[in-house]
Amino acid sequence: MSAHLRKLIGTVVLLVFLVLYIWLAAALGSGRIVEAPALLQAAYFLVAGLLWVIPAGLLIRWMQRPD
Repeated sequence: MSAHLRKLIGTVVLLVFLVLYIWLAAALGSGRIVEAPALLQAAYFLVAGLLWVIPAGLLIRWMQRPD
């Protein structure tokens, strides 16, 4: 697979993943977590705000592989 095709596929997958991840994190964040103590809310939003970096980084590493 050429690098251009990998980057195109990776970009589309990354955008779809981010939209779904943001939707899921926001849905969970506006649900029961609202009733939780402030410290638990902060922990949730910290983890949810950083967790997307791992799969995105793996996908970007795959996209940057040489031919």
